[in-house]
Amino acid sequence: MARYVTLFTGQWADLPFETICAKARLFGYDGLELATWGDHFDVVKALNDSDYCKQRWEILSAHGLKCFAISAHLVGQAVCDLVDERHKAIVPPEVWGDGDPEGVRQRAAQRVIDTARAMRKFMQASPDKGQHDATAVVTGFTGSSIWHSIYAFPPTDQAYWQKGFDDFARRFTPIMDEFEKVNVNFALEVHPTEIAFDIASAQRALEAIKHHKRFGFNYDPSHLGYQGVDYVKFIRTFGDRIYHAHMKDVWWGHGNGDVGVFGGHTSFADPRRYWDFRSLGHGDINFEEIIVALNDVGYQGPLSVEWEDSRMDREHGAKEACEFVKKIDFKPSAIAFDAQFDR
Repeated sequence: MARYVTLFTGQWADLPFETICAKARLFGYDGLELATWGDHFDVVKALNDSDYCKQRWEILSAHGLKCFAISAHLVGQAVCDLVDERHKAIVPPEVWGDGDPEGVRQRAAQRVIDTARAMRKFMQASPDKGQHDATAVVTGFTGSSIWHSIYAFPPTDQAYWQKGFDDFARRFTPIMDEFEKVNVNFALEVHPTEIAFDIASAQRALEAIKHHKRFGFNYDPSHLGYQGVDYVKFIRTFGDRIYHAHMKDVWWGHGNGDVGVFGGHTSFADPRRYWDFRSLGHGDINFEEIIVALNDVGYQGPLSVEWEDSRMDREHGAKEACEFVKKIDFKPSAIAFDAQFDR
């Protein structure tokens, strides 16, 4: 069969776990990529309640669903960011604490480590014995202490930016060492506001962390396309570091000319915007080229739909997106088509 198609539950965290499981199965998905907010996957309970992981699997299995990854996007953002009042809304209260920025960063780092440990425990509780010792994946963000300087004024030199990559390496290398202990990979979603947001910064992040084997990428073309980054080249550049893949569409060049690529302090779906996320098949991403490239580099993991489209009913969109991905995905050939001429 072609790859499993899963649904990332981050945009569905307002729904109870059993509800999104039932809906995902109805939409046609093979599994879920679980958010660690809402009630979909509780890291603290997973580590401290001996039955929690087994119970999660019982609910998944009852709906015929699998799981290959859990998300640490929100808490991961606070690890390297210049923390401000906005972060209080995305991290757990115990991570926010008194709001002291460095304390938040350190507690967020520990929670990312705890997420890896919880993921290993979750995999060991899987009814699929093959997952017990297999490498697992935590998807997420890193944040960045230098994103605010992306436009180089006041004048910004390479030494200033290097401090940001050094800060990332100092904070994330110990985290990745803990991921190594439990055989879990971290897949950074390359994304504006992260330490890596295009091909060049992804290469620099890998160099900063000395190509730690546990640090790779959650491939998502939507964050690259509107920037003008070659999203297919990204796959071919980092093929052995793509630990997970999001399927998400975006369009660009559809605004009225009032707002540029930076977004202009406008909200999603504002018709003036230059770009917006779209439901799969409704944007400008060429998914045919993506599937070919993923096949060429040997990616065999799930294709996880991250559904975001402010213009469309999400249940209609999620079902349509699942059908779209299953239609465009295909197994690579096991033979050379012209080999038959020799027979």
